[in-house]
Amino acid sequence: MIDHAHDLASVREATDRLLSAAAKLDDAAVAAPSRLPGWTRGHVLAHLSRNADALVNVLRGRPMYVSAEARDADIERDAPRPLAAQLDDVRDSAARFGAEGEVPADWDRRVELRNGVTDRAGRVPFRRLVEVELHHVDLDIGYELEDLPQEFTRREIAFLADRFAGTPTVPPTRLLAAGEEWRTGGGEGPGVTVSGPAADLLGWLAGRRDGAALEVTGGTLPVLPPL
Repeated sequence: MIDHAHDLASVREATDRLLSAAAKLDDAAVAAPSRLPGWTRGHVLAHLSRNADALVNVLRGRPMYVSAEARDADIERDAPRPLAAQLDDVRDSAARFGAEGEVPADWDRRVELRNGVTDRAGRVPFRRLVEVELHHVDLDIGYELEDLPQEFTRREIAFLADRFAGTPTVPPTRLLAAGEEWRTGGGEGPGVTVSGPAADLLGWLAGRRDGAALEVTGGTLPVLPPL
């Protein structure tokens, strides 16, 4: 069940964790590489700020971004800023998103995100939570997938399993972690089972780990499409 109010509170908590951790950096560290190929920590922080504003657009029924090119250009523009400016922007844009979440609205309505993807408005706060939590890990400042709240990890595994469900290039796949089970992949061909620690399973599904720590039975580790 989607509980947007609960997720908005989780977004605030996750944002506070990220800001507290990032505040220990300096300008040189912000300019250093993140775990995302080609992106510095400044790119990650700039993306988080612009994503918050983009999701405000979504909730207001406007295009998420003017264009893919404009999105990329905004991140490149903001990435070189010093730490103080980055933190102020993350904090202020998060406040704008939080304020929009408090506006009375029909949370069951459909909204449009990037590339024609649609979803219920009530799931937008969770999508923002995913951005904050996973990009906190991407900053490479001591916050790991194992540090993510267990509730978030379970929900994100389920979310990604649903995202890859029906993908013809992914075989029918059974996912096992922490005593729970999910299904993903296409509907044809022999099935495989992928099991292991929840953090490693999430890391593989989210493109943050190569799956080497996972156990695969019935075949080889499926190749997932990019997110």
